[in-house]
Amino acid sequence: MSGLFEDFDDIKDLAEGLDDPSPGARIMAVMDLTDSADPAAIPYLARAITDADAGVRKQAAQGLTDFDGPETAAALVVALSDSDAAVVDAAAISLTELKDPASGDAILPHLSDENEVKLAACLAGIKELRRPETMGPAIAALQHSSEVVRIEAVGVIGWLQDETALPALRDAAHDASAKVRRTALSALGFSKSAHAEATLIDGMQDPEWIVREAAAETLAKTGGAGCIPALRTVLDDDYWQVRLKAVRSLGKLGATDAAMEIGPMMDLPVPNLRKECAAVLGELAVPETVPFLQKYEDDTDPDVRKNVRWALGKMAA
Repeated sequence: MSGLFEDFDDIKDLAEGLDDPSPGARIMAVMDLTDSADPAAIPYLARAITDADAGVRKQAAQGLTDFDGPETAAALVVALSDSDAAVVDAAAISLTELKDPASGDAILPHLSDENEVKLAACLAGIKELRRPETMGPAIAALQHSSEVVRIEAVGVIGWLQDETALPALRDAAHDASAKVRRTALSALGFSKSAHAEATLIDGMQDPEWIVREAAAETLAKTGGAGCIPALRTVLDDDYWQVRLKAVRSLGKLGATDAAMEIGPMMDLPVPNLRKECAAVLGELAVPETVPFLQKYEDDTDPDVRKNVRWALGKMAA
């Protein structure tokens, strides 16, 4: 080996520190094994996951973030049952860094675990692996009493991007939890179906602004010209965050008919919203909106000034 570890013959030399009676020395051994970036270190880090000291176990769970594969996933799943919450949290975070689809083999058997913390972590860890076998357990988890589990289950379904799961996502869009509803509406972004669009349009009437915001944003991905009237209805929403996402979506959909409704929103005392409005007015390039932009060429916010000048330049060109 070279560099920092040139004095060691191999990974086994680094692993000897795991037998040291001092927890601090064992933690250092775990750190050295992690820094080696050698897959041969994974079995030793897996062993450290069951160390008597919680600090060592936590360091091992954190260290496994830099590795991948079934063996890494199996060790992290073990750590999810640890008695120390910090170890569990570290393992849950590391699980979300897995990229090898084969890692899912170690997670799949735990997608119906009775421990909701472990179940949520396993769902979060496997979603980006896009394993088709996760669809059934994820749909079943939508009935779980834990809000966090339901959110992660929606995430799994969304990553699979399977049109057959639309009924499940539509149901989740009416969940008792606003966070679940928001996640479900965001997950619909892969579908171009009329059912998805209708669900999103309905979501813009939700009593919670975070749900309306998600619906307004996602419509730009799934909807066509038919959803423009619905987006225009939330341009006067009580929350500027919802207005901003509606403006952005109208810009992406090329809704020139909405330009004269967006122009007056430049007068609102929210720099982020003025910045977005300026950018969208530039994209839509409706000449009648030039006065709204000129009024803010010297805005106090530099990002607003930048977008205004860009928009005016685009129109002039």
